[in-house]
Amino acid sequence: MLELPVWFEVGSLVVLGLILLIDLLLVVRRPHEPSMKEAGLWVAFYVSLALVFAGAMFAFTGPEYGGQFVAGWVTEYSLSIDNLFVFIIIMARFSVPRKYQQEVLMVGIIIALILRGIFILLGAIVIEQFSWVFYIFGAFLLWTAWKQAQDEGEDEEDKENPLIAGIRKIIPMSEKFDGGKLRTTVNGKKVFTPMLVVFITIGMTDLLFAVDSIPAIFGLTQSPFIVFTANLFALMGLRQLYFLLGGLMNRLIYLKHALSFILAFIGVKLVLHAMHVNELPFINGGNHIEWAPEIPTFVSLAVIVGTIIVAVVASLLSSKAKTAHLDPRLEEDARKSLSETE
Repeated sequence: MLELPVWFEVGSLVVLGLILLIDLLLVVRRPHEPSMKEAGLWVAFYVSLALVFAGAMFAFTGPEYGGQFVAGWVTEYSLSIDNLFVFIIIMARFSVPRKYQQEVLMVGIIIALILRGIFILLGAIVIEQFSWVFYIFGAFLLWTAWKQAQDEGEDEEDKENPLIAGIRKIIPMSEKFDGGKLRTTVNGKKVFTPMLVVFITIGMTDLLFAVDSIPAIFGLTQSPFIVFTANLFALMGLRQLYFLLGGLMNRLIYLKHALSFILAFIGVKLVLHAMHVNELPFINGGNHIEWAPEIPTFVSLAVIVGTIIVAVVASLLSSKAKTAHLDPRLEEDARKSLSETE
């Protein structure tokens, strides 16, 4: 297996950083609600960019690293789509004007990249020093998969986080938004707008997502570069996907179950890997457990992609999905959007 060339890693991060910067500047200079066509073109661009990058990985580093990137990207992208519904609910709950939702999402993506970058560095250091951490990662993913399969958490989304409630009481805050501003003037006094609470909520949500997703991708690759770029490509285009999918999110009724299966599969893979490289003295006398199989990258890729395809097709063909009702908060958000354009 070839090593990842330094020039390839540095060059990729520079190019991707520039693309992300341009995307950010476009949002800041022209805040608006993108049309379906615009959102679709951007999503197609970022997906195509990820596929081109995957091709470069195969060409310059060989099939093993290339397969690891594709498996990691598909997994992180799938988790991001599932988490997108939470972003939609946050926007609707705080009544963020549709015109400025792109800006909020972009800030959320930047926060997510910073948090995940920190988690990736810490994870890489821990894995390098302590191989037994794979036992913990595997057990955590199996527990997360079980929780995901329970299909719970909807009621929790309606409850305001105690930290957010405390911030509202301590920090002077206006009742209404003032465009995309964080600060505004009310009765001659400078106060924060509700946009501050939205940013904090998005940031805290990103932190929870990182806790789930980073162990999952470390189960597919131990390369910090591949982990970071897979997360980067999963987040790039996410704000456009937000507007493109919209009400379709509640039609993907089997997505949560598919992600639960994928997380459980990766959890089992991590436990088997931990057994294979075992150094804990109270397990097999501190020796490696040679009979524990190592699941090849392309088997992982086939399982992940196959599971997602089956879940999406089954959701779209299901009569239950066709009769699913849009969340009332999203209906209200859509109604406000129409009134703003009239």
